[in-house]
Amino acid sequence: MTDDPHHRSRPHAARAFALRLRVEELAVARGGRRVIAGLGFSLESGEALIVTGRNGAGKSTLLRALAGLLPRLAGRIAIEGAQEGEETLALLHYLAHADGLKAPLTARENLEFWAQFLGGEPDRRSLEPKEALERVGLAHLSETQVAMLSAGQKRRIALARLLVVFRPLWLLDEPTSALDAASRARLARLMTEHRALGGMIVAATHEPLGLEDARELALGKNS
Repeated sequence: MTDDPHHRSRPHAARAFALRLRVEELAVARGGRRVIAGLGFSLESGEALIVTGRNGAGKSTLLRALAGLLPRLAGRIAIEGAQEGEETLALLHYLAHADGLKAPLTARENLEFWAQFLGGEPDRRSLEPKEALERVGLAHLSETQVAMLSAGQKRRIALARLLVVFRPLWLLDEPTSALDAASRARLARLMTEHRALGGMIVAATHEPLGLEDARELALGKNS
């Protein structure tokens, strides 16, 4: 990572129109069994969708399919309104159950790695690693090895990863896992701010997330 204070601080190219996530007649299998069939929904910039359902209903399967990690048996997934030549996967962040951190590196080094790895065009909505750690309440542990941190602290660093490279679509799988009440409140604020910037959120959860006006998609009701 560069020490240039102007790194990724240049203005982003303003979008002339909003984005829309559109899912049509989606079918996805897991372990040879069709888990999702005929699913469709759309999500506009600034909106959030909460995916609920019993264990095994397909919540994680849906997020993995949206993230391009599972093949589709049928249907269409598209982010409409993307700029010409813009890759769909470059428009999303996927936060899974695993935090995706390198244990020997410090909290700051992990975020620097992800900022460099994810890259993309400079965007003023992206935060420097130090500021991202401040936003999740971990600035004081910036130089601490991740291996020394608690499960909740690791989860907060994983959430900070969403902030170092702005991407409009957040796919969150049980994002409150291992978080205490104060950290859940921080997450709610981050999600509200992301939506205010025109971002979209699809979150699979068993617990309330504090997302105002979020729509709900209940999976497995008829299974």
